[in-house]
Amino acid sequence: MADNIVWLDFNDAPDQEISATEPGFDAKELKARLLDRLPEALAWLFPNGKTRGRQFVIGDLQGNPGKSLVVELEGPKAGMWIDFATGESGDIFDLWAASHGLDSHRQFPDLVRKIARWLGDAPPATVTSPSRKPPVDDLGPWSAKWDYHDGEGRLIACVYRYDTEDGKEYRPWDVRERKMRAPNPRPLYNQPRLLLADEVVLVEGEKAADALISQGIAATTAMNGANAPVDKTDWSPLKDKRVLIWPDKDEAGIQYAERARDVLLRSGVASVAILEPPADKPEKWDAADAVAEKMDVTDFLQSAPRSEAHSAPGIPVFSLGQMLADTSPMPDDLIEPRVLTPGGMIVFGGAPKVGKSDFLLTMLTHMAAGEPFLELNPPRPLRIFYLQAEVQYHYLRERFQAMNLPKAVVRKAAGNLKVTPQLKLVFNDDGMAVVLTAMRKAFTEPPLDVLVIDPIRNVFDGGPEGASENDNNAMLFFLRERVEQLRDAVNPEAGIILAHHTKKISKKQVEEDPFLALSGAGSLRGYYTTGMLLYRPDESRTDRMLVFELRNGPGIATKRVDKSGGRWVELDPHSERLVNQDHGERLDAERRRKRDVILQLIFDEASECRVYTANQFAESFEGKAGLGANRTINERLAVLATKGYIKFFRNPEDYGLPPLTRSKFGYLCVEQMALPGKEQIDTDTGEITRSCLVVKPTHYKCPQTGAVLPVENPDVWIYHEEDQ
Repeated sequence: MADNIVWLDFNDAPDQEISATEPGFDAKELKARLLDRLPEALAWLFPNGKTRGRQFVIGDLQGNPGKSLVVELEGPKAGMWIDFATGESGDIFDLWAASHGLDSHRQFPDLVRKIARWLGDAPPATVTSPSRKPPVDDLGPWSAKWDYHDGEGRLIACVYRYDTEDGKEYRPWDVRERKMRAPNPRPLYNQPRLLLADEVVLVEGEKAADALISQGIAATTAMNGANAPVDKTDWSPLKDKRVLIWPDKDEAGIQYAERARDVLLRSGVASVAILEPPADKPEKWDAADAVAEKMDVTDFLQSAPRSEAHSAPGIPVFSLGQMLADTSPMPDDLIEPRVLTPGGMIVFGGAPKVGKSDFLLTMLTHMAAGEPFLELNPPRPLRIFYLQAEVQYHYLRERFQAMNLPKAVVRKAAGNLKVTPQLKLVFNDDGMAVVLTAMRKAFTEPPLDVLVIDPIRNVFDGGPEGASENDNNAMLFFLRERVEQLRDAVNPEAGIILAHHTKKISKKQVEEDPFLALSGAGSLRGYYTTGMLLYRPDESRTDRMLVFELRNGPGIATKRVDKSGGRWVELDPHSERLVNQDHGERLDAERRRKRDVILQLIFDEASECRVYTANQFAESFEGKAGLGANRTINERLAVLATKGYIKFFRNPEDYGLPPLTRSKFGYLCVEQMALPGKEQIDTDTGEITRSCLVVKPTHYKCPQTGAVLPVENPDVWIYHEEDQ
């Protein structure tokens, strides 16, 4: 493409101003900052684009590969673009708008908000959410700001310093989550520079890092310096590098350096050394002081005494003593309890027509909503990409619409579960490229949490030999070279769920080893972290058995499950009559379902600071969640109170709740119910946490007389079987 393009005067109009409803953003200032990061912005907008000299080329505004659309990268025309195929042209704002489907004139405020968010801007002193006031209103304007970028230059977080009467306070801003808190995990500072370095200096705090960076030294810091929790920091940018830790000259600095050294050795660095500050320097002397003193820091780094430690070559090895002494917290499960761990893999198998897809869709919807499903619990709403290779779009949406999913769950999951209609490709090199593009578009920042492939048979690629999934070597190739490669390209810590067909399982096989029914079972079982199997023990009945095989945690008992009222429920494994089909026994299962729904609703509503008397609860949830009419709900509440599942509390003032009026029993209470407490700010790290107020019952319903009696011990709950 020639450099001497004649540009039209499409950028001569004056810059637009943000409306008065958008204080805090200046269009001209944002545009200048966006042009300062133009190559990074273009790479983010158009991953398929290429840099050609002083120009960036891409096929079109939709991001397809090619060179019809040209963007100037340098000089007075930086950010100007023209699409030679369509004749469209404009400046960087127009390009951003077109790539996002916006009108750069009519939707200008929305456009600027999007650009500001990408740049990491959200005026820190005015960030609010519906549930709380700004955490830094009383700190005044910030006095310093440091930006944390990932290796590709994308902004991850900002740290703001406030100079108050009580001293310096710091507040981290999580750019991706749009919240005043530290990201999880916490990033390292100056990551783009770290990619190019073999040797890195780790210091305490951004000020010290900037001082060394100004001297041409690859330096970084963990967020919060010596106060940084080493177990919550992402040290992966330092993998295979030689790291020198330059601690502040104080006891806290030395202790932090030793903690960081230990975790870095476990993170795969080539070597770690701790520099010893000079004896004649004052307390708290650091790298910033050295630069301010005009010290030759390059010479000092080479000659200063240090203690060295090298990571073991090849695979990491830990002694029993090290593991017993390691008290750092376990990583959060993606699906509790240990069903899907970070970087783990579930293989979910079932024979044709057993209800595997319906079960999987229901489970994924709950996980995407952050809601429990059959005692499987996500820690938060999960971002799930579901590669579905069996059902065409219209029949897929019909299935979703007929599943009777709880409306509240669907509402929470709506944007977190992305599903493909029937894939018609194989995971060869070409197919992988197509899928990877779709995954990256579905979840940009933050990346996906779970990748699902259903079923693997329809997309299976067994490698050069072209063998089927029944061949163990072909299965290993598919898992390592296809599935793992997809996951690693978007998020190495993401979990994987593979749906897989099985043969029908005989009673003998159930007793011996049901997981042998999986095709390619030898390779799969040596590779996955969790196996899940759904099967019918008796084809004449509707109930299924759900079997688990866990590598990363204690065993989970087999569950007996069935659909009741259009929803999956767990049945009593010891009660044969629950799975029979006569009317009375189906009613018994429905009563149990309503019990579970009611108890969960009371518990969940309390976590949002909403409590109810029996009448209030019946009125609020009439006709919802399959609970029936007002009278029916009141009857179920009465039974559950008699059986001990529900108790009451009459001291709402102790929890800051409105007083009771015209209630015989009091507010409903279930075991471990808790109300949200006050927000607390850690002045060292700026993290915001909320405590919980566990609600203790004060009264209960006597099962013999129906009278309301005081609770003797609020921590003791005794349940009576509901079917007695």
